[in-house]
Amino acid sequence: MADRLLFAKEGRARYISHLDLMRTFQRAFARAKIPIKHTEGFHPHPFVSIALPLSVGYGSRCEILEFGLLEGTGREEVPARLNAALPEGITVRECYPAARPIKELAFVDYEAVFDYPDGLTPKAEEALRAILSRESVLVRKKSKKAKTGWTEVDIIPRIKSWQFSRRPGALVLEGVLAAQEPGLNPELIRAALCAECPDLAPDFASFCRREILDGEGKVFR
Repeated sequence: MADRLLFAKEGRARYISHLDLMRTFQRAFARAKIPIKHTEGFHPHPFVSIALPLSVGYGSRCEILEFGLLEGTGREEVPARLNAALPEGITVRECYPAARPIKELAFVDYEAVFDYPDGLTPKAEEALRAILSRESVLVRKKSKKAKTGWTEVDIIPRIKSWQFSRRPGALVLEGVLAAQEPGLNPELIRAALCAECPDLAPDFASFCRREILDGEGKVFR
């Protein structure tokens, strides 16, 4: 059975790319002297796989990394040893056996914060509520497969639930979104608002994964 890490990616570490993040973990395992399985072939390297690659600039408290722990090291030792070898902002929270297949990971609980220092928060909330209450909302996104380089996505079927709250100068959207096949990037919700109400485009938007869920809305591990 494979092993999994549950880790957070916050602060400046949000700007580490997916590939660099995998290299960071490979080196951290080596520095921590934790023996893990390697790939086969002429140039074997430590095998690590991160589910649901996170967009650069996004934060997360619930990332999952799969690897194979070799004999000689207990899972309970892994978090502290890795955290001593990882850069600031990447924190291993738990190491446990990978009992459930990743395909059962169905939803991600996101927090999106839209900054409105000029007092447009109430209008932005009203507009977003109207948009998300529709039966269908098409948003254009980049696509490597489409000949035009763009495709249209209906975001509504990929949103399980949503709610709003406010902070000084900011609108907070808490949404449970589809994780895969296909998943929904919360950036497309911001894009829908900007396309329909350009005067309500936020000065800045930040996104954070808070939890990963299965098809029943329960925490996935």
